[in-house]
Parts: sequence; structure tokens; C-alpha cells
Amino acid sequence: MSEHRMGPVLHVEALRLTRRQQGESREVLRGISLSLPAGHVCALMGVSGAGKSTVLRSIVALEAFDAGTIRVDGVSLHPGPVPRESALRQFRRKVGMVFQQHALFPHLSVHENVSLAPVHAGGADPRHAARIADDLLASLGVAHRRDAYPAQISGGEAQRVAIARALALDPPLLLLDEPTAALDPARRGALAETLRALAAAGRTLLVTTHDVDFAKAVADEVAVMAAGEIVEIGAAREVLERPNHAATRALLSHELFSRAR
Repeated sequence: MSEHRMGPVLHVEALRLTRRQQGESREVLRGISLSLPAGHVCALMGVSGAGKSTVLRSIVALEAFDAGTIRVDGVSLHPGPVPRESALRQFRRKVGMVFQQHALFPHLSVHENVSLAPVHAGGADPRHAARIADDLLASLGVAHRRDAYPAQISGGEAQRVAIARALALDPPLLLLDEPTAALDPARRGALAETLRALAAAGRTLLVTTHDVDFAKAVADEVAVMAAGEIVEIGAAREVLERPNHAATRALLSHELFSRAR
């Protein structure tokens, strides 16, 4: 990730999304704007239902949006139906996604999970794809699990394999949805170190999390969402230690209450 880039890697402008169910409409995203440069880590925070995961799904072209613009490393998505996969080939090389439940293919080995995208989405020779997978698994400390299947590995190992898979096409932008949800404190610390290393190498990361300590450890910036809007944004420690918005204070109070139980 040594390539020099001009301008933001991720630029989201006035993003709006309305869901319609059983004749009723609900505005899920209400004018989200966000701009992240290379090597920057942003934690997207908020209570459940604030719209955090929907932002990620829109950015990675898994969910249609109604208004606004999404641009990743110069490639844009526009309002309307999600384009066919054949039209998203260039875009898929720009952004990788790590899902909350990892979403590894259970019938494929760890190595096969990681080498799949370079072959089928990147057009790589299988031998080259295998080397990519080997290098990524080694860099993330799970090379010894290359022949195991997802059901045979721990949650922390699955997390690292999912990150390796998301990085297989060498995207400049990595999205992670609640990556600490199933991890104990020690593994959360190790994950924070891994993500900071990726950022130091020039990767841009957008991470949804409710974990305040993790956000402080990994993020340069925190954006707090409430009811489909970003209500507070700034340097991570500034926002989380001296919050200005009621939604941020409510989020911090909820986290303290959860820890105390």
C-alpha cells in the first residue's frame, strides 16, 4: 500500500436511504457525509439501530441508496438499484468488507476462502492467488490454520481469516462491522494492533463499534450516529472523553452500564 493517492480514499456525500415495508416508509440514513484520507481509521459509533451497518452495506454496494454519492478511490456509486456484479468489477477491487459474523464459506478451507477472490474477482492465476493467500495468512498470524475449515477455528482466528479475505484484492479501503463483538479483551487488543498496522501501511479503515476502549485504541477519528445522522465527529479521544452531543453522552453511559452488569 505504498501508492500515493490524491484526495480522500472514501468520500460519502449527503447519503440518504429509505426503507419501505408494508406500506410504511422509514428514513434509515438522513444525509450522511464522511471523508477519509489514506491511512486513516474512523470508528463509526452509535447505539443499535442508529444506521451504522447500513452505511457500510451502502459503501460496499450491498444495499441500494436513494440520494447522495459514494466514491471510493475515484470510483463512484450513484443512487438507484445496486448494479449487477459484472458492472462492479472495478469497484470490488477498491473496498473489502469484514462482516460481524465473518461470513466465511463453511465448505472451503481457510486458504481457499482467502484465495477465492483473486481468482474469480481479480482474474489471477490460481498459483498467484495461492501465494497471495499464503502471504496474508502469514502476516495475520494464521498460516498454521490454512487447511482448517471455518468450523474448526476460533473466533479470533476466524476474524483474522476474514480480514485476510477482505485484503486479498489489495483494496485501499477496508470496512469492518463490529469486529470485537465475539472477542475477549486480549484478542481485542491484538486486533487493534493489527488494524493500526494496516493503517500505518496506508490502508483506510471504517469500523463500526460500540466498544469505547477499542475505538480509543484504534481510531484516529470517531463519528457518532443517531437516528440515521452523524451528530458528532472529531478526534477519537476528544469525542469520547469530552462529548458535546447528547447522543454521544448516552452512548458512553450505555457502555458504562453494560460493563457494570
